Amino acid sequence: MTPCGPRGFAWAGGGSTLRRHPTGVWELTTGGDPVVRGAESGALLRDLMYYQEKVFIDQIRRIVPSESYLRFLRILIIVFNRDMATCILEELRREIAAQARFCTHEFDAVGTPYERQINYHAAHDIGHALQEYMLVGCSSFAAWDTQTADSTLLVGRNFDFWVGDDFARNKLVTFCRPEKGYSFASVGWTGMCGVLSGMNTEGLTITLNAAKGPLPVRVATPISLLARTILQYAATIDEALAITDTTRTFVSESLLIASAHDRRAVIIEKTSRRTELYSPDAERIRCTNHYQADAFIDDPYNQENIATTDSRYRFERLGELMDSLRPLNPVRAAAVLRDRRGVGDTDIGLTNEKSVN
Repeated sequence: MTPCGPRGFAWAGGGSTLRRHPTGVWELTTGGDPVVRGAESGALLRDLMYYQEKVFIDQIRRIVPSESYLRFLRILIIVFNRDMATCILEELRREIAAQARFCTHEFDAVGTPYERQINYHAAHDIGHALQEYMLVGCSSFAAWDTQTADSTLLVGRNFDFWVGDDFARNKLVTFCRPEKGYSFASVGWTGMCGVLSGMNTEGLTITLNAAKGPLPVRVATPISLLARTILQYAATIDEALAITDTTRTFVSESLLIASAHDRRAVIIEKTSRRTELYSPDAERIRCTNHYQADAFIDDPYNQENIATTDSRYRFERLGELMDSLRPLNPVRAAAVLRDRRGVGDTDIGLTNEKSVN
């Protein structure tokens, strides 16, 4: 493997590469069988994984200074990790294990490198347990046919998962050509095999939006690894729904799925107990952090979420922006995602959690 400088390029013997784009985003290209792609990405990302792990642990301690709450989180993690292997595809376990060989032993008090890497794949899920700290607040949308300038399917999303500026410093786009399934591109952080946003070669896209629901009392699959499985093995909405419906997840989530084959987008709304498909009779769809399917209208968790968070407010603002900027094109979609004003185009100040950006 060749060394990779601040804006350099590196390659591993099997063909995986890592480079830093002039914009500052890291780009990893990998593929092959699980062990090969895990080991090669681990070798290339070794220093970046160390940095990511250190700032994550340091930031959690800053965000949660309460020792009692930290003890609660440790118990939650123990419950979450119990028999974790039974809930993750063997292929992904092998990839994560191969990558974990290149992790530091500095944090072994938390767990072995493999145990820690499995746990970090649940970082999005852990954010749900810290809802009062507002770590998660994503907005996404899709439009097609008469709602877009050229009638093609267009998807936009803001991934608002905040664990500090240092944690977000090394953004990673992965281009993966797995031995089995479809090739795909995904967005995440260094050392992550799971998917937060992505698109595969069949034209299927996925974005994750946190929701609120009951936590399970037994181990389940991290949501980012469910998203990875969908991206690697689904080409249509029906295939994505089948994978989701047969996977038990730890947290509640809305998965916005857009499909080139189906020429539309839907939202798969999932809790630890049930899965529902939301498909509006329209040529556009909006997704923030509450459920929209009829099955969840009277759900107490969903009602509380709507009443006590900014999800509904951002949902309404998305509607205003999509109305005023239609028909959407990529430039206008970016304008929607960058909007910092409130409902009615009011000035609500910078960094307001009610804004789409």
